Amino acid sequence: MKRLFSIVFLSLVAAVSYALPVECVGTATQVIDGNDTVLVFRDEIHLKTSDGQPTDWYKGDGSLYASGVDEIYPDEGCYRVGGSHFCVQLYKGIDDLAFTVETGCENTIVRVTGDIGSRAHTYSLSYNALAWNTEEWVDSAAQETGDLMNTILLPPLYGPTPITLCYDAEVRSALGLDSACVEVDLPLDSIKAVKMELTSLATAREDDPHGNNERNRPTSQTLIAGSEYSGPLEIAFYSNPTPGAQYYFWAIYKSAERVVTRNDRDIRYTFSEPGAYRVVCAVNNGSCSSDSSEVNVQISESYLAVPNVFTPNGDGKNDEFRVAYRSLREFHCWVYNRWGKLVYEWTDPSKGWDGTINGRPAAEGAYYYVIRALGTDAAKNAGYMSKIAYTKKKVGADESVIGIYQMSGDINLIRGK
Repeated sequence: MKRLFSIVFLSLVAAVSYALPVECVGTATQVIDGNDTVLVFRDEIHLKTSDGQPTDWYKGDGSLYASGVDEIYPDEGCYRVGGSHFCVQLYKGIDDLAFTVETGCENTIVRVTGDIGSRAHTYSLSYNALAWNTEEWVDSAAQETGDLMNTILLPPLYGPTPITLCYDAEVRSALGLDSACVEVDLPLDSIKAVKMELTSLATAREDDPHGNNERNRPTSQTLIAGSEYSGPLEIAFYSNPTPGAQYYFWAIYKSAERVVTRNDRDIRYTFSEPGAYRVVCAVNNGSCSSDSSEVNVQISESYLAVPNVFTPNGDGKNDEFRVAYRSLREFHCWVYNRWGKLVYEWTDPSKGWDGTINGRPAAEGAYYYVIRALGTDAAKNAGYMSKIAYTKKKVGADESVIGIYQMSGDINLIRGK
């Protein structure tokens, strides 16, 4: 979050070069505090020249501190030797460090109490953040680091978690000191922020026993905005809230019109009519609300087309008499021979006639078919006309015939090679 001290090396009762003309005697470590090189000592401050030769020692303000000596026991402060500038100090811990946590909708505030001194101390703050793993919320280890201040700002928390604050971990380790940490536990009732992850799952309808539109259903659990599907399509929507959520708001829009509002945790809805739908959900706990999440569902208009030839010769191409279709709620096809005898019928548009009669190959030639079907865009009380005729959906069509298909004609069976 903020600048960190950089630990350069550790000297333990030894003469170790700091790339300075002086060496530390005793337990010390070097850190970079802003633009200053700081030599931090565990016990007394003891310096000597790296080459063992006497020299002049100056204070940071340019005044002479000692002349013609190879070692000194200075007070805390800044010094110059040759062309190098550095500061020295004894390590001072943080007395009686404690902290409190204030959770909010947009962030979490950690307030540190205790004497943190004038020099910045580094800190690391660890906690559990909830993360979505495509199926559920799981604990995910999170950590913030920086220079310790009286106030630390964290992202919003969505679930109960212990929070551990440790300070000067690297410096204390370099000085041979025990770690310094404090911890608080945040229970669920202290969590204010809420979040959700909207997912959805399409299911087969009980009143669609043949799965008339299963080939056109989404294959992914979470719907992709803008995808087009055949109707009727039943979809279960799940809010997947974080633990603190208490209230739910669902709205389903068709174009700009709101057609459904519900307040359940999860909902189920059947999209029967063609059009563009937007499903929106938000959760709250009385204090905070989640951002609204949404998915888009496009239900296509009905469609039915019939070929005029098929070739059941086993080559894997056009071996069955099948229709092309979309968004049908009802389908029935009959096939007759030239003498008017029924040779095959079926009610699942995803299937077809394989060109056999009672298990034997049917003769080549023309057969007569009759199809009656209703699209999901047909009126709820739509019925067939007495006369067999092909009626298709088109712009400006009479509403009484939209989505009603009454078709008949020849289908030619050609085996070939």
